[in-house]
Amino acid sequence: MIKRLCTIIAAIFLLSSAQAQEVFPRRTWEELKAETLSRAERSSYPVFHIDPADARVILDNIHSLSPEEWGSEWMKAGDVHFARAQSLETSQPTGARDEYLYAWRLYGMGGWPVASSPSKAESRAKAWKAFEAYGELESPKIEAISIPFEGKAIKITLQRPDGIEHPPVVIGIAGSDLWRDYAAITMRSFLPYGIAAITVDMPGTGDSPVASRPGAERVYSAVIDYVQSRADLDGTRIIVRGESWGSYWAARVGVAEVKRLKGVVFQSGPVDGYFQRSWQEKAFQTREFLFDYVESRLHMLGVSSVEEAYQLMPTLSLKTEGLLDQPTPPMLVIGGVKDTQVPFSDTELLLQHGSPKYAWINPTGQTMGRSATVKDQWIFDHVVVPWVRDQFSATE
Repeated sequence: MIKRLCTIIAAIFLLSSAQAQEVFPRRTWEELKAETLSRAERSSYPVFHIDPADARVILDNIHSLSPEEWGSEWMKAGDVHFARAQSLETSQPTGARDEYLYAWRLYGMGGWPVASSPSKAESRAKAWKAFEAYGELESPKIEAISIPFEGKAIKITLQRPDGIEHPPVVIGIAGSDLWRDYAAITMRSFLPYGIAAITVDMPGTGDSPVASRPGAERVYSAVIDYVQSRADLDGTRIIVRGESWGSYWAARVGVAEVKRLKGVVFQSGPVDGYFQRSWQEKAFQTREFLFDYVESRLHMLGVSSVEEAYQLMPTLSLKTEGLLDQPTPPMLVIGGVKDTQVPFSDTELLLQHGSPKYAWINPTGQTMGRSATVKDQWIFDHVVVPWVRDQFSATE
C-alpha cells in the first residue's frame, strides 16, 4: 500500500515537475551538487549540521536531477546511522540519541523539499521514525501526539520543561519547507526558561490535515483547545510563534484567538504584496531555494499549475480579507529590509495597521531577518525568547 501510494504521488509530481521545467530554469546537476556542498560547508539552509564529508560522498553517488536518485542516496546514508543508533540504544543511549538525530538530518534531506518520488517519500517517512526515536532519548523528551480533528488528525510535537508543573506554552507554526520536526529543534531554547513548546505543520505541508486556504487557522484553534484540556499545561498563557510562511498563519490565529493568546511572533511572513502576481512571477524564479521551489509551492497550495497558483494567491491576502485592522494580542514583528523572499513592504504594512506592535528589524537582513553576521539561532535566542518571556512574566 505504501509503495503504491508513493508511486501515485510520484506520478503527480513528475507531471508538475515537467511543467515547471518548461517555464522556470533550474540548476544543472553539477550546479546543484556544488551549491548543496557549499551549503553543507556553511551549515546553511536547508543543509543544516550535515558533515560536508558525508554530503560529498552522497552527492558523488548522484548523477542527475532525478528525485528518485536524490532520495535513494540520502536515505542510504541515513540507514547507516539509524542502524548504528539501534545498536547503541541499550549500551550507550546518549550515543544512540545523537545517531538518531543525525540519521534524521540525512533522511530529511532525502525527502526535501517535497515527496516528489517514491524514494523521497520513503526517506521522509524514515525521517519521522528517526526523529521520534531521537525524541524518546532526548531530555526533556519530545513527544509525538495526534489530536483528532474533523475526521483526521493534527500531529504535533510537545516538549515540557523539567521541574515545572504548569508551564506556559508557545505553539510554533513551522514554515513551508522546514516542518514541525525542524521547528522543534529550535524551540528547545524555550525549555530552560520553564516554557513548554509545541510545534505543528502549517497548512498544505508535512502532515497538516488542511490545505492552504482562508480559514485553515482553525487547526491552531484546535491545538489551543488541546492545550487548555491538559492539567499539566497553563492554558491561560499561550503564545503563537510563526516562522516565514508560518507567520502568516500566526497572524491569522492572532485575530481569531485574540482573547485566548498572550502574544504572537511574526517573522518574515507574507501579508499582501507577496500574494500579488507581480511578486510571485519574480518569486518563482528564485535561486535562493536550493531546488524544486515550484513543485514545493504547488504542493503547498494544492494546485497543479503555476497559473492556478497565481490565481489563488491573492485570495490569501490579509489586506483583501480585512484582517489587518482587526485587534490582536501583543505582536512581535521580525524582518529584514533586504528580504528577497517576502517584500519588506509587507512587514511595513503589518506594522502600520491594527493593534500596537513590537518590532525588531535588521537593516541589512534578508528573510527571517538573518544576515551574514546575524544568524537565525541568534535571532531566536536573543530576540524571540526574551520577548516571549517578558509577555508571560507580564501576565503572572
